[in-house]
Amino acid sequence: MQTLFVPAKDPTYVPYGHFKDIKTILESNAFYPIFLSGVSGNGKTLMVEQVCATLERKMVRVPISIETDEDDLIGGNTLIDGNVVFREGPVLAAMRQGAILNLDEIDRGSNKLMCLQSVLEGKPYYNKKTGEVIHPAKGFNIIATGNTKGYGSDTGKYITVQILDDAFLERFAVTFEQEFATSATEKKIILKKMDQYGHTDDVFAELLVKWANTIRATHKDGGCEDIISTRRLVHIVAAYAMFPDRLKAIELCVSRFDTDTQTVFMDLYTKLDASVTQEKAEVSEPDATFVNSSTVEITAERILEQEK
Repeated sequence: MQTLFVPAKDPTYVPYGHFKDIKTILESNAFYPIFLSGVSGNGKTLMVEQVCATLERKMVRVPISIETDEDDLIGGNTLIDGNVVFREGPVLAAMRQGAILNLDEIDRGSNKLMCLQSVLEGKPYYNKKTGEVIHPAKGFNIIATGNTKGYGSDTGKYITVQILDDAFLERFAVTFEQEFATSATEKKIILKKMDQYGHTDDVFAELLVKWANTIRATHKDGGCEDIISTRRLVHIVAAYAMFPDRLKAIELCVSRFDTDTQTVFMDLYTKLDASVTQEKAEVSEPDATFVNSSTVEITAERILEQEK
């Protein structure tokens, strides 16, 4: 049998969002499956991990993909020393040990996830391969995390997400939608990471939060297709500790976006940070046609609005 473990506490973690709600549910030891959705990089899986760390609860994180099947979840027969033996999967291990089962990226799965129907009802599981009936131990619970609520995505950002069966989704007792942290909380997160990396810059932390929130607000209004996540801000903080240059740290970490988006994001930062110049940023003015399109439109008026 797999031995599960309690996640380590992250000293830089700042609770926010539905942390208290999830903690309350897990403290009750009731079987109450949770579906946690939200955009990539806003701390969903880390929250589950840190709730378990706080409560000293065992958990197992199972990444889900289109290839995930019953053998991956429940277990299957394997050959060991010439003998065919049944090796239990993470679901049965979590049931036996009263642990938290985190089905991560649940909306990447297929109809093969339907093998979890009885498990999602909190009922004993009959293992047809061994003939054993496994009863869930007290405290066992399931938390699914995903970028959508199981109905697919038409934004083009999550092209591998699947539409999950409604009978499967119906077995989750509650769905929480995770938003980004408030500006004050996000700044705390950034400062804690800066302290961890030994390169604290309070002004830069404030500017990063303002910059990210401006981009997110523009995205919400349909003015740009991309956002800056909390995870991306942490990547920038790590780069800043290695390369103590604000613009270089940002430039390195926005290089994942297309060239036009990089240019606009860098240009926006230079408008927010009086300590840098357009020349130092080494980026050209955004093409007027591009800025006026529905792809990206970040204006000086929006920057001023965010500063109020």
